[in-house]
Amino acid sequence: MQKLLLLALVGLGAQLVDGSLGMAYGVTSTTLLLAIGTNPAAASATVHLAEIGTTLVSGISHWRFGNVDWKVVLKIGVPGAIGAFAGATVLSNISTEVAAPLMAVILLVLGLYVFIRFTFQGLPKGQLGKPLRKRFLTPLGLVGGFVDATGGGGWGPVGTPAILASGRLEPRKTIGSIDTSEFLVAIAASLGFIWGIGSENIDYGWVLALLIGGVIAAPLAAWLVRHIPPRVLGAAVGGVIILTNTRSLLRSDWIDAPDAVRYVFYAVIYVAWAAAIVYSVLQYRKHAAEDKQIIAEAEGATATGAVPDDKATANA
Repeated sequence: MQKLLLLALVGLGAQLVDGSLGMAYGVTSTTLLLAIGTNPAAASATVHLAEIGTTLVSGISHWRFGNVDWKVVLKIGVPGAIGAFAGATVLSNISTEVAAPLMAVILLVLGLYVFIRFTFQGLPKGQLGKPLRKRFLTPLGLVGGFVDATGGGGWGPVGTPAILASGRLEPRKTIGSIDTSEFLVAIAASLGFIWGIGSENIDYGWVLALLIGGVIAAPLAAWLVRHIPPRVLGAAVGGVIILTNTRSLLRSDWIDAPDAVRYVFYAVIYVAWAAAIVYSVLQYRKHAAEDKQIIAEAEGATATGAVPDDKATANA
């Protein structure tokens, strides 16, 4: 009973972070399950089954708060589901530890870009509101879905920074759309795991505990995204990406840094992260009217179809 309560609290905390920053539910929950001795495939399967419920509630909540771009959800969610099913079947048979450091490097670079971009420049002004094309979202969805299933989490860390870095979708809609599309990814990954390892290897009590915690947190997280300034949200997301992937790299076979070295890196990141958020808040207060006008113009142009895009029709 104590373990189930702990899992419920982990699910609540993980969904609160995931729903408000667009990532971390799978990574947080899977890490705990692995720590208590669950094998990688069963851990990822447990998390993805719970995510069917949490992402459904999260998606509905984000939709109610106006945080979802449904075109993006479909364009990235369907290939994401395909990638997740493939990743689940692969993880059921082999380990993907070798690929983890390389993916961490890619995500770290994206995280640094997002962190610097939103902290020092705020909302992108040139691209915001322009359509995100299939030729960008389809491969992104395939990779994100595959990484998510094989790593027990990764849909948010792959999708969120890539879309934020494009500068075409504001942070809250990026997070809301990624969280909503993850419903399709969770279903496909769960089916892949059940097909690959069988349902008897999954503890459904653990699934339920994670689900209950996540469902409680989902509406609150969606509300937070609606009200946190985009500049601050971008800095916060970038910090999560940097910290998570720095940790993965330092603990990987590529580096295998000693504890003392890792703690120094973590301390520097925490200090820089805190300073960036404070700076972002101050800059938002200074440029709040300008940021709101940019968002309003982008939303208005998207709604009326007035955003120029030479190849939008051919690539929609």
